[in-house]
Amino acid sequence: MSAAETPFGDGDDYSEVARPRDSQRDTDHLRAAFQSWLTGRLPDDADALVRGVRLPDANGMSSETVLVDAEWTEHGSRGRHHLVARIEPGTTSMPVFPSYDMDTQFAVMKAVGDLSAVPVPAVYWSEPDPSALGAPFFVMERVDGDVPPDVMPYNFGPSWLFDASAEQRRTLQDASVDILAQLHAIPDPATHFAFLRLHDAGTTAEESFRAHLARQRGYYQWATAQGPRSPLIERALDWLEANVPADPSPAVLCWGDSRIGNIMYRDFTPVAVLDWEMAALGPREMDVAWMVFLHRFFEDLAGVAGLPGLPDFLRREDVAARYAAATGHTPEHLDYYSVYAALRHATIMFRVQSRAIAFGQAAAPGDPDDMIMHRRTLEDMLDGAYWERVP
Repeated sequence: MSAAETPFGDGDDYSEVARPRDSQRDTDHLRAAFQSWLTGRLPDDADALVRGVRLPDANGMSSETVLVDAEWTEHGSRGRHHLVARIEPGTTSMPVFPSYDMDTQFAVMKAVGDLSAVPVPAVYWSEPDPSALGAPFFVMERVDGDVPPDVMPYNFGPSWLFDASAEQRRTLQDASVDILAQLHAIPDPATHFAFLRLHDAGTTAEESFRAHLARQRGYYQWATAQGPRSPLIERALDWLEANVPADPSPAVLCWGDSRIGNIMYRDFTPVAVLDWEMAALGPREMDVAWMVFLHRFFEDLAGVAGLPGLPDFLRREDVAARYAAATGHTPEHLDYYSVYAALRHATIMFRVQSRAIAFGQAAAPGDPDDMIMHRRTLEDMLDGAYWERVP
């Protein structure tokens, strides 16, 4: 079967296809390395001690995650600290993105925490020197909560979200959309997040988006430089460039990877908003459409697998209505930005599948477009036929 015909390609677990084998580090070496680094970061009388480190099961899709338990003395009091280190992946692992800029992710999270009520984990340190852990990294607090699973997807069957009541899922849905509203309401993003502005972008949402779209084509060119190319992705890029909506409104801070799988919840309420490597200045519809599309991606896979899914959850009209109620802005051109979301996801997944093939975890299909799991979705969106078949 091709990747277009089955949710997990040739039957491999999706997380294993996405993760190269060399992303798994030795935890004893990590503990000793982090101990040495932390000792140098803290005052001499802190007496820092790293009690243990561990790697989460889903590690390695983009940046690497290391969970650290440490303790040190501060202001005369000994305290334990539960930390997370996010480490830039090494170039030998055939990374998903051409660069990760961990310091920028750190700066975004710190600014969002300072300027809004969005629940981002507190950030402690950013370390650009690769000598400590083998690559740049930053450290943040560890927050406990529930995350909607990707493997198996939360809408495939028994999971804390699938088994919740319709009212609980609606609570989670509305609270998640409200996160976008709070982010987009941060004042003067052009100043506070000037480091995110692309050098050739103007200040309007349209100007920022055009620059962002140009970078997306550049990312595709990089992702396919040493492997197959996708006629479908190239068709989508051409269509998007020819149909950019006019939008003279100011660009806002966009989370970029605005999906519920990047949020931790307690009692269906967000307690931590994670993964900021795709943050950008641009039109607010980028975030709204991405949140809806990533759920539709899982819903379409559920349909292929003959599963009922969660068709009443994160429906586009409901998300748009909640966003409008929270902000006073009715999202526009969502058909267009849904194509853009599908294109972005297609390019990322094309790179992921190329990486899986390179690491011997998947076989190359005869048609490169079959490396896109949501091939039919993107084709139907480009043909204007997708949303009419959505329940």
